[in-house]
Amino acid sequence: MPAKHHVELDAAARATLLQHCSSGTHAARYLLHARILLLVDGGAHGPGWTDEKAADALHCGVATVERVRRRYATDGLDAALRVRRPVPGRPPKINGAAEAQLIALACSAPPAGRARWTVRLLTDSFVDLACQHGWLGVPVGRETVRQTLKKTRCTRSA
Repeated sequence: MPAKHHVELDAAARATLLQHCSSGTHAARYLLHARILLLVDGGAHGPGWTDEKAADALHCGVATVERVRRRYATDGLDAALRVRRPVPGRPPKINGAAEAQLIALACSAPPAGRARWTVRLLTDSFVDLACQHGWLGVPVGRETVRQTLKKTRCTRSA
C-alpha cells in the first residue's frame, strides 16, 4: 500500500539523524523515530522503504511508522522526533490561589464551640468561602481538601 504522507529528507536533516543514531545519546523512542525517518526517506539518498518493511526491520508497529511519517509531513522534523510525555489525567480542582486560602483557613482559629478543625468542617467552610469569593471553578469534596492539606504538610490548628 503506498504511503499517504511522503518523507523526503534534505542532506542536512539526514546527516543530523545519522549522527544522532550513531551517538545513541537520545531517548530510545527518539532514536526509533529517527531510524524510521531514515528508512522511509523517499529522497535522492534514502532507501524509501514501505511502512511494513520499516516496521519489520525496526520491530515496531506499522501504525508507529505511519504516525511518524504523518507528523513529519504535517509538523516537520522536530515534531516527528519529539518524545511526547503523557499528560496527567485531570487538572487539579484546587489551584494555587485556592490552595493558599485553604491553608490560611486551616491555620486560623477553629469556629466557636470547636477545639480544632476537622476535615469535614474545613471542607464546608472552604466551599462556602470559595463560592462567595469565586476561588473554585468546580465543587470539591472532603477527600480533595484532605489530599491538598496532606500535600502541603499543613496541620489543622489545635
